[in-house]
Amino acid sequence: MTRRAGRAVVLFLAALLPLLAGAGQAQAAGYRYWSFWDLDGDGWTYATQGPSVARPADGDVQGFRFAVSEESDDSAQPRGAADFDAICAKTPAEDGTKRVALVLDFGTARDAPSGETPPANRTACARVAPDASTAEALASVAEPLRYDNSALLCAIAGYPQRGCGEQVSGTGTEPGAGGSASGKQSEDGTEDTGSPASEESGKSGGSGGPSLGLVAGGAVVALLGVAAFWQVRRRG
Repeated sequence: MTRRAGRAVVLFLAALLPLLAGAGQAQAAGYRYWSFWDLDGDGWTYATQGPSVARPADGDVQGFRFAVSEESDDSAQPRGAADFDAICAKTPAEDGTKRVALVLDFGTARDAPSGETPPANRTACARVAPDASTAEALASVAEPLRYDNSALLCAIAGYPQRGCGEQVSGTGTEPGAGGSASGKQSEDGTEDTGSPASEESGKSGGSGGPSLGLVAGGAVVALLGVAAFWQVRRRG
């Protein structure tokens, strides 16, 4: 290999490395699930408790959003109006009860499981006992609800009909290997605010392609190998 040819190969691999790294990132996996939110002032904050643990106060606004998200911090927020007075305008206050405004965002067609269509988004005012949980408030206005064996909220108002926190590829399709989401709010426990994909990190095939570290590492090894070969030829 001539000096010019060796230098060309090294430069080519150096230029290729960022592209290979980008290809690994493009295969990042997410999870399809219902996320749970609290309205704090004018903005949504990701709830840190499960619906059955949270005890909203009279006048609170809470939201649920169905979407594909890679981790809790990147979860899609509920869309639409989130004003307690507007949502509960037709539900008068009663002694011995509290009112909780709920925003239910069923997500987009892109986030929907194959063969299903998301219902129209809606709001509801739940009038429940003073010590009622969010799960009880939700059940009073949006049945049927569906939970899995670990008490993870799977469906609101019957949507989706199947699936529960399943892993999907970066394109929004199920990769086949599956997996359950972590970082989701279960009905009977607190929410883990870590990455939903943490249980799948380091596994090949779960995201539909090689990991970023594997792709980038292979490119670096190839780059160093060619560089070493070129140096040996140059000294010879």
